[in-house]
Amino acid sequence: MFTGIVEELGEVTAVEDLGDAARFRLRGPVVTEGAQHGDSIAVNGVCLTVVEHEGDEFTADVMAETLKRSSLGALAVGSRVNLERPTAVGARLGGHIVQGHVDGTGAVLDRTPSEHWEIVRISLPDDLARYVVEKGSITVDGISLTVVEVGADHFTVSLIPTTLALTTLGLKQPGDPVNLEVDVVAKYVERLLGDRAPGTETREGEGR
Repeated sequence: MFTGIVEELGEVTAVEDLGDAARFRLRGPVVTEGAQHGDSIAVNGVCLTVVEHEGDEFTADVMAETLKRSSLGALAVGSRVNLERPTAVGARLGGHIVQGHVDGTGAVLDRTPSEHWEIVRISLPDDLARYVVEKGSITVDGISLTVVEVGADHFTVSLIPTTLALTTLGLKQPGDPVNLEVDVVAKYVERLLGDRAPGTETREGEGR
């Protein structure tokens, strides 16, 4: 489990095409400290498994399904990425519960700068719109953010200088893809309420 608090802005140093998968080598001095084979590291919000670790770099394999459902397929040598290690038991939950399981992708639509922050508008896929609410939480490229406003096909987030300086959202331009993970609690609530929809109730004594 992650919290969406990015630890460092890493870099892709190599990409190997494996046909039905890809192997990435990434540099991240902070997240590789003490890293071992099999450890998890979130890369732009996608939970990946460390295959090899040497110095301040690690490699991770990404299967075709992940490449298709996330923006990782667009990464190239030199791309900057958000990196986060799993949260430790007993640590502070600085953001919100993030699984590292991307639900879909959006794209940066526009950016509106102001003196002390910047508003970024991001497209929202139809199948994810019902999970996004104003003042709720959403993960964008692995960053835990608060939704400012929700439209029919978009949402906005407000970014402070620290987020702009230390994450990929300071670099993204209109048209660039971003990974989206909605609040898992909303998905569980929907499932539970769906099981109680009219016509699905069990009669007293049944199913017990």
